[in-house]
Amino acid sequence: METARPASLASSETVRVTNSGGSSPFVLTCDHASNFLPPEFGTLGLAAEELSRHIAWDPGALPVARRMAEALDATLVETRISRLVIDCNRSLDAPDLISAISETTAIPGNAGLSEKQRAARIALSWQPFHDAVASIIDKRLARGLETRLVSIHSFTPVYKGKSRPWHIGIIHDEDRRLASPLIAALKRLAGVTVGVNAPYSPADRVYFTLERHARSRGLPCAMIEIRNDEISGAAGQRKWADLLTGIFTDLGLEEDQKEIRQPATGHPVN
Repeated sequence: METARPASLASSETVRVTNSGGSSPFVLTCDHASNFLPPEFGTLGLAAEELSRHIAWDPGALPVARRMAEALDATLVETRISRLVIDCNRSLDAPDLISAISETTAIPGNAGLSEKQRAARIALSWQPFHDAVASIIDKRLARGLETRLVSIHSFTPVYKGKSRPWHIGIIHDEDRRLASPLIAALKRLAGVTVGVNAPYSPADRVYFTLERHARSRGLPCAMIEIRNDEISGAAGQRKWADLLTGIFTDLGLEEDQKEIRQPATGHPVN
């Protein structure tokens, strides 16, 4: 499990790229990899135990993403700042880019921010993350390398009092080239309940990174959500990373969707 960063963390280190020259067609992102708050933010007015909850990050997602990236020889781009500071998987005009309330928890340090404070958070974490993803993809495409973008997340088993039965969810929009064969492979696993656009869908504004960097370029993409009690420890993290790696190793594209291109509207790449 990711631990807090040292107080000396510099802004240039708020995003980490691993294996930038990976041979795999897959580029992985972990948009909510860390619960670290730089010292200038204190605890944002929260009790310390709140920072280990899903409101601060996606518990277990980063170890899964790292193990997958290593096994696949894939590039991984990860955030190193808590989503409480700024959510890198949201557009700049999203109401929950910097949440004053997450689920039912008020975030006092996010209330009443000035434009200058918002701009500083964008420059600290959001912009470096998206610049890194864009740079990786641009370089791959310039070299003529096949590129498929997959984001790795985790979700809480109970949200606003409602239980979520899925072990894993695959999120996609009209481009199902990756999602359909991935869902089919997961549904063949005994004892695994698969959510399709559950517990979230693109309508929930959770698809931003993929829209910005994959859909805008016509690249195949999908979002993976693993229930975080499944990956709360090393054994579960290995289990899901290895299952997904095995599926990804032989994963083709859905044939009848080969001509999918970028949407008519969407977010610019830069």
